[in-house]
Amino acid sequence: MKALIFEEFRGEIALETVPDPSPSPAGVVIAVRATGLCRSDWHGWMGHDPDIRLPHVPGHELAGVIAAVGSSVKKHRVGDRVTVPFVCGCGACPQCHSGNEQVCDYQTQPGFTHWGSFAEYVTIENADRNVVPLPPEIDDATAALLGCRFITAYRAVRDQGRVGEGEFVAVHGCGGVGLSAIMIARALGARVLAVDIKADALALAASLGAEWTIDATAQDPVAAIREYTRGGAHLSLDALGSTTTCVNSINGLRKRGRHLQVGLMVGEHQFPPIPIGKILSDELEIIGSHGMQAHRYPEMLDLIVAGKLQPGKLLQGTLSLADAATALPAMDTFGHAGVLVIDRF
Repeated sequence: MKALIFEEFRGEIALETVPDPSPSPAGVVIAVRATGLCRSDWHGWMGHDPDIRLPHVPGHELAGVIAAVGSSVKKHRVGDRVTVPFVCGCGACPQCHSGNEQVCDYQTQPGFTHWGSFAEYVTIENADRNVVPLPPEIDDATAALLGCRFITAYRAVRDQGRVGEGEFVAVHGCGGVGLSAIMIARALGARVLAVDIKADALALAASLGAEWTIDATAQDPVAAIREYTRGGAHLSLDALGSTTTCVNSINGLRKRGRHLQVGLMVGEHQFPPIPIGKILSDELEIIGSHGMQAHRYPEMLDLIVAGKLQPGKLLQGTLSLADAATALPAMDTFGHAGVLVIDRF
């Protein structure tokens, strides 16, 4: 199969031909039809993920068709159109038994713990627990948008954030996960404020339902949020993962508000100076959110099929597998509003 491979962190990414994979007894091989280009892949290429072993094939947001099944797989067959969450559960640990595969003690993640979907084929373990059938109404490119950013935003806003109708929701960072959160929060009846430093990202945020857009280079986002909401957001997301966006998200909350940390905090941003005094005095909640379980997909897929959620609006464009070799290292420049999907292999 063709695959994008890097042999050193921050090194060249090359398109190579490597042997086709085979499924484990409980696993499947998926022929990749579309896969998203995500900033988490950039973090992996940079060396920020300790699970990655070199040489490595990135990619974790995918949709495709099952090409081979292991001997013990019961729920899936060759030819099924499917997707997967980026965190796959083992099915045996206490977290999986409680239904929280997204924090499985022995999780596997395509593109991180093993070779990913920037290839013609990808393997998925524990398929009966982790593989999700796709409705025919959802095309491959749209389905590929779901596997990391959209499902992360959905669970963050819906389950972890417990968003209520009419609540003010502030989203700091209008990349893929932030834009997804804006669409989801609006669909669930919230009033949304979007914060970013790029005009095109803010324009897209407004088109997806943000009631107010705040250019953080032109005004203080905390003061603006407090003014627009008359006291602060009920729920606020750091969808980027930086010291500035994390602290601004917390400071922009009203009393008893909820901060959701969704963006990865790496490097110099790992230990932000959070305002613990405000957290105590205002009884704020600080909540992490990491992906979504496969068994939570049906509710979200039903909303997409019904047209209440339209993740396809996030798609900015498509590219070939070869194009991704140069597009992935450039992701730290934030050159794109919306999401790019690889659909030509």
